[in-house]
Amino acid sequence: MSWTKNDYPASLKNLPVGVRNKAIEVANALLDEGYEEGRAIAIATDRAHQSEEGSKADKTEYHLAPHDNGWQLKKADGQRAIMVEETKDQLLGKAKDYVTDHLGTLVVHKQDGSIEDHLYQR
Repeated sequence: MSWTKNDYPASLKNLPVGVRNKAIEVANALLDEGYEEGRAIAIATDRAHQSEEGSKADKTEYHLAPHDNGWQLKKADGQRAIMVEETKDQLLGKAKDYVTDHLGTLVVHKQDGSIEDHLYQR
């Protein structure tokens, strides 16, 4: 049995539309190859997430680190700051929103430059 965008397994109903549609496509292909339904759904869901959201390696890494004028957000390989705020707390909320919107990962540093935390890694 093939699934469609309007008729698919209940386990796919809470996925974002793009991920769900890709999962349906992949699951149908796996069923055609002879996979059992449950296994096809599990594999298809994983592959759809990777395809639609990108793998960790595909994500841009951003760093929240000390700056001459307070704290900065910049790309890992960037030369210029994307944002600068006086305090770490002022920048952290803005940085989280920016990194989420750009599907990246955030490395939060301490004042001494060492790494404090990694956010949004899969």
